[in-house]
Parts: sequence; C-alpha cells; structure tokens
Amino acid sequence: MSRTLAFADREIFWPPADELVEAAERIRAHLGEWPRNDARWRLCLTPPDAPGAGDLIVAAVDESGAAPGRADWLAAGAGVIETSADGACLVLGEARYPLSGTLAEDWLAALASFLDCGFAPHDALVLAMAWRDGDETRRDDAWPDELDRFPRVGAQPAAPTQRYADCPSRLGLYAIVPSAEWVERVAALGVRTIQLRIKDAPAGQLAGEIARSVAAGQRHGARVFINDHWREAIAAGAYGVHLGQEDLDTAELGAIAAAGLRLGLSTHGYYEMLRALHYAPSYLAFGPIFPTATKTVASAPQGLARLARYARLIGGKVPLVAIGGITLETLGAVLDTGVGSAAVVSAVTGAPDPAEAVAALERIVANR
Repeated sequence: MSRTLAFADREIFWPPADELVEAAERIRAHLGEWPRNDARWRLCLTPPDAPGAGDLIVAAVDESGAAPGRADWLAAGAGVIETSADGACLVLGEARYPLSGTLAEDWLAALASFLDCGFAPHDALVLAMAWRDGDETRRDDAWPDELDRFPRVGAQPAAPTQRYADCPSRLGLYAIVPSAEWVERVAALGVRTIQLRIKDAPAGQLAGEIARSVAAGQRHGARVFINDHWREAIAAGAYGVHLGQEDLDTAELGAIAAAGLRLGLSTHGYYEMLRALHYAPSYLAFGPIFPTATKTVASAPQGLARLARYARLIGGKVPLVAIGGITLETLGAVLDTGVGSAAVVSAVTGAPDPAEAVAALERIVANR
C-alpha cells in the first residue's frame, strides 16, 4: 500500500526537520491504514521555549541518571523521553516506562509513525525500539513482528523460578461470570473455561464463593480461574488465577506458581504485553477489543487490527485470550485474528436465554 503526506498538516518535530519528516513519511507508508490519533504529539529534539501537553521532549540522561530539565518539563505538562546507552525511558506525569534495547538511526521517525497509527506514547516507543533501519524497504508490510527484536521492560523484579502450569493453547469460549451460581450454571451448559470475577463480595462470603466455584469446575471438567483473589484461589485448589497489571506489584507470584496454579495476565498494549511476558504466564489476555460497559478501563478499544498484530507476534509462544465487548456477532471475526480464545461477559450473563447464547457461541468456536 502507499500513503503520502501523512504529516503535511501538522508539526511533528521541533525544531522542524525535513529529513526526519521524509523518513517518517516513508515509514508510515508501510504500516497500513489506522485511525488517526486524536492526540497530536510533537517530538522535541530540543526543548521548546514553552513546552506543554502534547510535547515529548527527547533528551539524553546525564551522570545523575536523569535528563537535565526533566522536572520543569513535566511540571509544564510535557512528557520526556530519556535516552541512554541502554535504551530509553518515557516519563509522562507520574508514570515511567523504562525500556532496555537498541535505538535505530530512524527510531524517531518510526516513533512519529507509530504515534500517527494511534498508539499511546509508551506503546509507540516499544514499536519504535523494535524498528530496524531499512525495514520499510524489505516488504510492503513493515510492522515489527519478531519478538526477539523488541525491547525489554526495565526495573522489574525477578520472575518466579518455578514456571506456572501450562494451559491448552486454545482455551475456546471463556465465560466471565460474577458468582458461584453463574459458574455452576455455565459449567453445566458445557463451557470449559470460566473466570469468577467477584469485586464486592463480603469478606465472609468470598472464600465460600470461590470454593463452590472450584468444586463446580471439578464436577463438570471446567477450568475455573479466579480473578484477583489469589490467596483464596490457592486455598481452594483453583485451576488458575487471573490478575491485572496493577496486581503484579502486590501479588505473591511465586506462591501462585508453587501451588501449581495457572496464571493469566491482562494486557492493554505492547508495553504491558512485554511486562507480562517477563513473568512467563500461562496465558495473556488482550483488551478491550471493543467498547464495553462491564469494566472500567483506561485504555481505548484495541480493535481487530491490533489484535491480529498481537496474535502474529506472540500467538505461537503463549495462549492468547481476547476480551472486551465481544458479542455473538463479533466472535467469529475475533477468532479469525489468530487468538485461541475469546472471553465474554454480557454475551452470556446478559442474554435473555443464557443456554441458547452459550450454544450459539460454542458453535462459532467449534467452526474456527
């Protein structure tokens, strides 16, 4: 495909740099059609006189380990990309995204191109660091798809020495339900992968709900994952635990592995994917694929095109689960991206006839 003058209507580099713009145009023409990013990021190779929101100031770290002026730029609302011999670190407000790896000569042009594809700065930086000079000349679709070229997330604790138990490569229809009663109900309908997601159960009832759910899974031959409550999941002998990114800082991951449970991790983009892969989980969940009202998430919907890219990158290395807004009408297209499982919530629990809904969803899974 070809695409020209993607950046003609805006300033993407400061100071203006014709050679960088030309390189960005050349790279962008080989990345496919993506919705234009509403956020107009400007990559600043030198600090502007009045930095502000939308500016990403690129600066090398000094002997203190930080870019001189970082505090002032952040206070003005700008972001900072600190570069060093080891890689780069994006700082946006209170958030830090450290990445270890190499920076190609064209990495800034690639970064501008991935930002134009609609990716948030931390995900665009991951992709820019996976870029290699000349990738756009080697094939029409130059999207990075070799995992060993991707950077590593820095400043992470060591992963547990014991591996998590494996999951099947294709988990099929994955029902996420709010109670043990629902676990029993969908397990009896033949759903073989189920997640119990209880957010507000009284402490005195939580252990009982989890134990009852695990027992239902064992009775019907279903794989029951417990969302968040890993201690209770271990005590009940659950098949696995599902955790969010925020849980990686607090959960005792080694205890989950030692108990023989599987671990599923939520991800919402490339940076979180790399962070999750560091722990070698049993599966990765990507989402939200479509808009959803069942869970509040900070990230925008991923869409099928991104999901297909994730599947192409890591689909053969770890089981993948798509989640978020998936319905009977969209399930087939989701599975066609290459993921081995699709998680549904309201498509089952909100259906007028859950039994009929499960049967229809399972028919689609069986035909993929």
